Formats: sequence, structure tokens, C-alpha cells
Amino acid sequence: MVEMTGAQALIETLRRQKVEVIFGIPGGALIPIHDILRDSDIRHILVRHEQCAAHAADGYARASGRPGVCMATSGPGATNLVTGIANAYLDSSPVIALTGQVNTFSPNSSYMIGRDSFQEADTVGITIPITKHNYQVKEASEIPKTVKMAFHIATTGRPGPVLIDIPKNVQTESSEMEFPDDIEIRGYKPKTEPHPLQVKRAVELLLEAERPMVLAGGGVIISNASPELLALAEFLMMPVATTLMGKGCFPENHPLSMGDVGMHGTRVANKLILEADVLLAVGTRFSDRTVGNLDQFCPDAKIIHIDIDTAEIGKNVEVDIPIVADAKETLSVIYQLLVYQLKQKEKSPWFDRVQKLKEQLQDRIDLGGCDLNPPLLLSELGKILPDNTIVTTEVGQNQMWAALYLKRRKPRTFISSGGLGTMGFGFPAAIGAKVACPNCSVVDIAGDGSFIMTEQELGCSVMEKIPVTVVVMNNSMLGMVAQWQRLFYDRRYSAVELGNVPDFVKLAEAYGAEGVRVGSLKEFLKAIKEALKSEVTTVIDVPISPEENVFPMVPAGKGLKDVITG
Repeated sequence: MVEMTGAQALIETLRRQKVEVIFGIPGGALIPIHDILRDSDIRHILVRHEQCAAHAADGYARASGRPGVCMATSGPGATNLVTGIANAYLDSSPVIALTGQVNTFSPNSSYMIGRDSFQEADTVGITIPITKHNYQVKEASEIPKTVKMAFHIATTGRPGPVLIDIPKNVQTESSEMEFPDDIEIRGYKPKTEPHPLQVKRAVELLLEAERPMVLAGGGVIISNASPELLALAEFLMMPVATTLMGKGCFPENHPLSMGDVGMHGTRVANKLILEADVLLAVGTRFSDRTVGNLDQFCPDAKIIHIDIDTAEIGKNVEVDIPIVADAKETLSVIYQLLVYQLKQKEKSPWFDRVQKLKEQLQDRIDLGGCDLNPPLLLSELGKILPDNTIVTTEVGQNQMWAALYLKRRKPRTFISSGGLGTMGFGFPAAIGAKVACPNCSVVDIAGDGSFIMTEQELGCSVMEKIPVTVVVMNNSMLGMVAQWQRLFYDRRYSAVELGNVPDFVKLAEAYGAEGVRVGSLKEFLKAIKEALKSEVTTVIDVPISPEENVFPMVPAGKGLKDVITG
């Protein structure tokens, strides 16, 4: 037991949780914490908008597998975090959000919680629907245990964001502090081990299957189950399709890789998954962007669903064999049982069918007379990037082009906003990823519409010496909305034309970053190679046609068979 203030206890507990960096912006309700933080060995990275603090913490978490931490003051600071917290919640990212709050009580003032004090907002109430759990600390002595519980909840079971709201007077009051080594949270015991009977049934189904297939989601990456997935797929010669969140969990240069499935999935993945007689779905929630029309999804397949979150089992798609457990543990047990009962499968008629379709339905790149063609640019980019390069994306056409054409071979090297589809996510997430993995190059694939939402973080990246590369696919449009208006609304463009504003080269230079505009594929690849060696953030402006569409595409409400190919 040692006496210290709440602010001191917070920083000491974060240190014990091995926190190395916090992304945030200070404010009046955080000054006591920042005063202690200044003398600690925890790095504080000053972002330029609180939303970007949450996105940076999210990118840090996804790249490293460790929880990311962000911090904002009360009121508008906390509410600016909300979009980033919601993004982390839907994509199961372990983020700890710390927020300041007005006093719980002050004997010399009427200003306190519940009195509509200056910069007061009900942060706990606002964030209940978008956090795995949240706390408001009422006494300084509660801080060590609360912080330790928050990290435990955020990183175990299905990961997710946890928020801790800390009133200012709690930060300054002194108390005897106890730092527990272990904690037990009543009613919270995530299940990780698979039920033996369900595993046995799954193995039997896989042994009987003639056309087995895997649908791999973000849960494979979260549980570090890529080696087990690769071993199982090769043993049974099963083709593997991934969700957007699962991209990179299975090497995309592998003969059994079919690429992404869903609204903007590859044609071969969307076709084969409908032909499968057994679908092994791992760490995926069967989102609408993945399965399309629910009534038309895998109508003839038996479905095995492995997910650590009980709530996801049967929520969107009825399954035949549910397994509530950790993906890594479950795939390992299934593989061991299969090896015990079966020799490795030789090439089968199904494998021949897969390879034939993969060749026939390969998504060809139509240059359209211009080599500043997004599919070509991203395909060539993938060939020159080192395997450990981390790619983040913004949201929209740029995101789907990257998912389709920029091949990834390792987990945690493709970071994108899946569930919330947050424009502006990619750049701050890239900053967070670079901080987490300083020896890896980080490239953000952006659209002009997304990048201008968070371009102010150029100031953060330059001042904090966090060099990343931003590739702006510049069509002077909100490209994905314009594509829908082109295809489904008779080209009636409404509120999508951005004009040639800003000049991205001048914008980058204004912040002290580097900017370059390219006019050909050759210039683009040269700019990329130079940017990867640069010690300062580089923005590469790539003018593309505003008429470019992302294909293949499954229209909303249609099944995966109803693919538009352009």
C-alpha cells in the first residue's frame, strides 16, 4: 500500500500494464493526469483531433496485437472519441479510452456532475452501446483495479474497446493505493476451449465433405490462428476465402487462396462458396457485406461456425455445428483429430474444379488506355512492397480496390475499417501502426474524400516523427457514392463532386511533409520507393478518372451469384 493521487495511480497502473504510448489531446479535465504523464516514461502523441486518437490507438492495436490507448478531456473531447470507439467496437479491436470528467463534488463550487457544468457530457451513457464495458471512477483508490479490469476485458474473449471516465477531483485526491496482481471479474469468464463433442461432429462433417471450403474472418488474425488455418487447409486441400477483416490471415499467393468474398469480393470466391457442401466459417460474423442476401447464401452447405462470441452464433446465418471457442485452439484440435484419422488428402475433383475456376474467373485488369488505373497501380504496388509492410485503407473505392488487387501474405498487414466504414480512418490508423511497428513501412491507400477528413494529422506525423506513406487516389469525387449514383440512379450526381481542392502536394508541404504528383505507373512506383525510404511522411497524389468503378460488385440486397463485372 502506498499513498498517491489518482493521477499518479493511473500512470503507475498503465506502466504496470506495459503501456508505452498514449494518443490524445489534453484539456482542462485532464491537466492533473498530464502533469504526472510529463515525468513518466510513457510517450504521449499529440494528435490534432480526438477521433484520430482513437483511430491511431485502433491501428496500434491491430498492427501489434497489444491494446492501444487513447485519451481525451471531458465534453467535446470525449464525444469526439465516439466515432473511433464505435469503429473499434464493430471491428473487435482492443482499445482503452481514458476520458476526463468534471468534478463529482466540490465543496467550494456548485459545478459537478449532473449540473450541466462547463464541458460536461454523459460520456458513460453515450458510449454504453459502443463499448465492451465502461467505468466511471468515483474514488481515487478504485483506479488501479479499474484499469486492470479494463485491460483484461478489452483483450480477452472477443476483444473490444473499454472506456474509463475519471472526474477531475478523483485525479487530484490522495488515497492509499493497492495494485492487484490478479483480478477476478464476477460473471466474466470467456470460453476458449472448444466442446469435444462439437469438434468431433465438425471433424466427421469435414471427412464426409466432397466440396469443403473455409470462410476466414478477422477472428483468425485476432487469435493468431493463421498457421493452424494454413495447416488445416493444406491437409484437406480446402480453398480459403476471406472477409475484408480477415484479409492477410491466409497468404494470398497460395494456390488455395480465393481472395475476399462478398459485395466486392472476387468472382471465384463468390462462386465457389455457393458450390461448397461444407463451409468452415472461422472468426466471422457473417455481415451483410460478406454474405449478401441471407436467403441465397450457401443454401446447400452444412455450416460449421467457430467464434468466441456466443452472440454471433446463429445471429445472421443458421449454422449446423456451432463451436464457441478460440479459433487457434479449435483449429489446432480439429487438425490433430484429422491427422489421426486420415492421411493428407491428394488432389481431388474439387481441387481441380477450384483451380479451373480460379483461372477462368481471374479478375482481369482493363487499362482503358491509361496506366493510372487503380487495379493496375495496386497490383504493381503489391509486388514491390516487402511482406511486412502494413497497409491501411480509407473507406470507399480505394478500400475495395486495395482489397481486390493488393495481395497480402501475412496477418496484421492489412488494416481497414470494416463494420463502421469510417472515412478518414486510414491515415491516423497508419500513424498508430507505425508507432506499434517502427521497423515496418506503413502505406495508407486513400481516396481524396477520405483523406481530407483527417489530413490535419500530417501535423502530428511530422512533429512526432512518424513517417508513413499516403497514396491518394484522386478523382475529385466521393467515388463510391458517385458509383452507386452512376449505376443505380441514372447518373444523377448529387453532392459528390469535390473539385480539385486541395492541392495535395502543397498541402503536404505546408505541414512540412513531402508531396509528389505522379502522371504514370513508372512515376508512381518510383515515388513509392522513395517514400518508403523517407524519414518524413510522403503524400503521393495519383489523379484517376472520376468515371472509374470498382468491379466485381454485388448490388445491395442481391445474392453472391448476382455479380456485376463491369
